[in-house]
Amino acid sequence: MFRAPIITICVAFLLICSSEAKPNGKNKKAKQVVPDIECDVRAGKISYPEFIVRCPTSCRETKQRVYGTGVFASISSICNAAIHSGVITNAGGKVIVKKMAGQSDYKGSAANGVRSLSLPNWRESFTVEVGKPKKGVIYPSTLDYTPSKPTTVKTSQKEAKASPVSTAFPVTAAPEPITTTLPEPTTISTTVSTTTTTTTPPPTTPTPSTTTTKPRAAVHKVRDAGVRRPEAGATIRRQPSVPSSPAFNRVQLVQPERNQHTVHSNPNFARREWPNPAHARPDWLSGPRRTSDISNSEPDRGYTWTEVDTGNSAAPDPRPDISEYERWSYNFGQYPPRPAEADTSRKLLPETGHTRVEPVEVWKPEANPFDSGFNIREQDSLPRAPEPVSQGDPNCKVDIAFLMDGSWSIGKRRFKIQKDFLAEVSQVINVGVAGPMMGIIQYGDDPVTEFSLRQYSSSKDLKPAIDKIVQKGGLSNVGKALSYLNKHYFSDANGNRGGAPNVAVVLVDGWPTDKVEEASRLARESGINIFFVTIEGPDDNEKHNVVEANFVDKAVCRTNGFFSLPVASWFALRKAVQPLVKRVCDTDRLVCSKTCLNANDIAFVIDGSSSVGTGNFRTVLQFVANVTREFEISDTDTRVGAVQYTYEQRLEFAFGQHNTKADLLNAIKRINYWSGGTSTGAAITYAAEQLFSKSKPNKRKIMIVITDGRSYDDVRAPALAVHRSGVIAYSIGIAWAAQDELEYIATDPDRDHSFFVDEFDNLYKYVPKIIHNICQEFNSQPRN
Repeated sequence: MFRAPIITICVAFLLICSSEAKPNGKNKKAKQVVPDIECDVRAGKISYPEFIVRCPTSCRETKQRVYGTGVFASISSICNAAIHSGVITNAGGKVIVKKMAGQSDYKGSAANGVRSLSLPNWRESFTVEVGKPKKGVIYPSTLDYTPSKPTTVKTSQKEAKASPVSTAFPVTAAPEPITTTLPEPTTISTTVSTTTTTTTPPPTTPTPSTTTTKPRAAVHKVRDAGVRRPEAGATIRRQPSVPSSPAFNRVQLVQPERNQHTVHSNPNFARREWPNPAHARPDWLSGPRRTSDISNSEPDRGYTWTEVDTGNSAAPDPRPDISEYERWSYNFGQYPPRPAEADTSRKLLPETGHTRVEPVEVWKPEANPFDSGFNIREQDSLPRAPEPVSQGDPNCKVDIAFLMDGSWSIGKRRFKIQKDFLAEVSQVINVGVAGPMMGIIQYGDDPVTEFSLRQYSSSKDLKPAIDKIVQKGGLSNVGKALSYLNKHYFSDANGNRGGAPNVAVVLVDGWPTDKVEEASRLARESGINIFFVTIEGPDDNEKHNVVEANFVDKAVCRTNGFFSLPVASWFALRKAVQPLVKRVCDTDRLVCSKTCLNANDIAFVIDGSSSVGTGNFRTVLQFVANVTREFEISDTDTRVGAVQYTYEQRLEFAFGQHNTKADLLNAIKRINYWSGGTSTGAAITYAAEQLFSKSKPNKRKIMIVITDGRSYDDVRAPALAVHRSGVIAYSIGIAWAAQDELEYIATDPDRDHSFFVDEFDNLYKYVPKIIHNICQEFNSQPRN
């Protein structure tokens, strides 16, 4: 009688369990979380090569700058670039951003209420498209910003705490190769509350292959076996050997971040061998004296190679038939053996300024502490002098990158000579945050960053880092290395300081195996001063083997001999240390640091006559601001001055009066309309006297005259005078301006320096043209 109820209960229980266990249709896919950004966020500030964001409303009113059309420079606002391309409207929306390599000649245009500007070149570009991810693609739910300028990012939901998960996205501009150990090619994306693994990689996203990292020293022991460069007297040169296994081609270790060590190398303080007045130095203490006060230090004597400086001494050459110098050359003994008395005397020399100053324990164990009136506790509590921090040589403030030759043709011995050369340069140049900063790229088939500019901030830390560099092998592709340097190396993330000149020193064994002219030209136009140190360059019998004739003159900053340093043999390379350091530190002659955007004194001569009117005058000021905004503004970069004229003239502001772009734009905005007649000739003379007479000798003098009518006085004689003084004059005529006067004012050829618009509202169209002409004229200067 109880069987039926029991069966009913069991069936109901099974139905409930099955309904809970049964999935509701297909498994739901992870929802794409789209992070919100502000209107002013630039693509270059986000480290991902491809990502999705949501733009807010009314970005068009913020007038954030955009450079380019279709393909934008990475300093452009993402949201305004998307509005300009028609991907979103001013109401905001989702945008997918894809980064790509930098390019030259970004074209400005007006579209969808956003005016984009032109740019001669930039190191990184991006495109935008509608924010609808493809099937199976999950983009990052949060954004990773570059550390130079962190920006607050709003996310649509709070992030849930999750276990550490690595997100594999490609890094297109990574300065160093990265070895990953993912077990299989999958893309793992972290969402807000769930972790989803998809097997479809993001578009154009190469999946990193699994690589097992082995010690580099062991790898290159295999490389070096049987790979030698023919010595002197050989008839065949530059026949690069191929490693026995392709597994040894690309495996590189990521250089770890090192702790900064303090060094003492301040040339402003004289070092003296005065004893510390408070504590006498014990007679039984051996070794060189260590000072605990920077003011009592001896002068910096520079750096020399000695047995003490290196941890590995070379074995002596068993052959008795060669000289001491040849023994050093072939076996890397840095000096011939010294007699015992020489070593003894050398031990008593004080330390140079490149060693860390440490306080010395001066308490004598055999002395009675009560005799001097001090107890042990008091002596232990005596304050110690802080270790001085090296600031570097302020007279040599440059950002310098060495491109070292790692090709197979160089051989093991010469590669070691090259490293010793770079180590000595790093000591002589006195690296520090207030002086020079140094990094190294090794090139072969492809370039690789050994360490960036910001990785080591003292000469002491650089020497062991250089010693650990392992030869890469391959060909001598210098052109590819220069292109990599220009696009990736001198960036804010790598430690580029902006105010310091960029210098690249290329070490070449013989000659490059690719062409260097085009890559060098782009690097020079980006403001990089290129030096070439050619060791054992091609002789007359070998020039037919060179890929590109006169490659040095085509590559260096100037062809006047200052930027090229030929060295007859590898064993004479160390003699080039002092000449090279002297040249790279001569910042007045690093002319390639000057670009078309940072090397000008620009004077705007503005018509304030009655025919202009208040409204049109504000349009003219907007045109002046748009031109100014394209340049790098500071007291050492481009400077801007302005003159307003009617019958009379008024200096609105002089060169160097406003040394930041924000201050300068505000000063332009505050210019008041004057009203009166039109005396353009007198205004040109006034600008020459009040502005260009105070121009710096290393600046290009540019005058931009804006007028809307015929002048009451003669313009030919004043214009001719400023032309003869080296001023490059542009004339902008509006409405009733006289064409013949515009041509008199403008520098020849007139078609490149004289422009006419029928109404004030069309002035903005000539901003890109003027910038382009200024840069084209600058870059076409002869390199001598």
